[in-house]
Amino acid sequence: MALDLKRSWSDPDLDQFRDTAARFVDSELVPDDEAARQRGNVGHAVWRKAGELGLLCTDIPEQYGGGGGDFRHEATITEECARRGISGWAHSVHSIVAHYFLNHGTEAQKQKYLPRLARGELVGAIAMTEPGAGSDLQGIRARADQVDGGYLLNGSKTFITNGFLAGVVLVVCKTDPTLGAKGTSILIVETGRHAGGPGDTPGFRVGRVLDKMGMKSQDTSELFFADVRLSDDALLGGKPGQGFFQLMGDLPYERLFIGVGAVAGMEGAYEATLAYVRERKAFGQTVADFQNTKFKLAEVATQIAVGRAFMDKCVEQIVAGTLDTATASMAKLWGAETQGRVLDELLQLHGGYGFMNEYLVTRMYADARVQRIYGGTSEIMKEVISRAL
Repeated sequence: MALDLKRSWSDPDLDQFRDTAARFVDSELVPDDEAARQRGNVGHAVWRKAGELGLLCTDIPEQYGGGGGDFRHEATITEECARRGISGWAHSVHSIVAHYFLNHGTEAQKQKYLPRLARGELVGAIAMTEPGAGSDLQGIRARADQVDGGYLLNGSKTFITNGFLAGVVLVVCKTDPTLGAKGTSILIVETGRHAGGPGDTPGFRVGRVLDKMGMKSQDTSELFFADVRLSDDALLGGKPGQGFFQLMGDLPYERLFIGVGAVAGMEGAYEATLAYVRERKAFGQTVADFQNTKFKLAEVATQIAVGRAFMDKCVEQIVAGTLDTATASMAKLWGAETQGRVLDELLQLHGGYGFMNEYLVTRMYADARVQRIYGGTSEIMKEVISRAL
């Protein structure tokens, strides 16, 4: 059975926007995906192309160079990438960075950075995780000491999406280690790493692009800061000690991206598997003719249909401004966990070919494993949800 891909939140304008996004993914990302997996990044040119087409910062107000849309536009782009197994172009992280500027930046910071992010002139990253601090953000050790006219930033970060290509990084650090969470701030670091850029900012260094199980085309990197001198206006929002509040306020937005991508990824894998089992023959019939195949596909189609209804509701809520942290955490938890189970079932239907990277479902399977880890682990999601019960 073919899946119903019509979204409850869509309309004719969004359908047209989806066509634009799909054409961009098919023409700019899919043909280069294998090469991007080999080199570990998608390159700067594709970001500039996306900016030219209006596919970056689509839910940022037009006064700051954005598209003037809402989360539905962002969800559309995420879905078109996820359905094709495109994981290297981390546009969602870029959008998350833009929202930190929009929601927490000073007016000067918004004017300075948002138009450049919307044009793809700068790629955005946010540096939270450290070698010794993952889900426990209060355990971070990167620190920024006040000096005349600004700060000196020292520390290291790891698992940073867009880390290699990023032209601007939001760095979570301690500006007063004695105050715990209240001593956490976010500092803006321009790296100099963009198309035609002058090179690394003094004291800033990008480490290796990390060798991951999946998401091979995504430039997940280590970042190092050694006496990086920053001016006072590099403090996001202009007031120290607001970092933890800023981080908590934007988590529902981030987690819904993961849930939306999970359901769309399941849809793409289902469609690819359906085509495969209808062609592949065994014991004188197609794999699709076996009762086990029919039952497995029936289960998967049902899970996708249920997930689509829930995720569409969450999209409607975030557009209306009513999506709460617990519900967003449910979307992330259910989406990531179900995606893992569904892709395992679909890979199994490919038999030995399911272990070959040339097949979409195989790459999706490896890419999906981290969904249960980043953006807050499944265990953290359960903790957040339980507090709301």
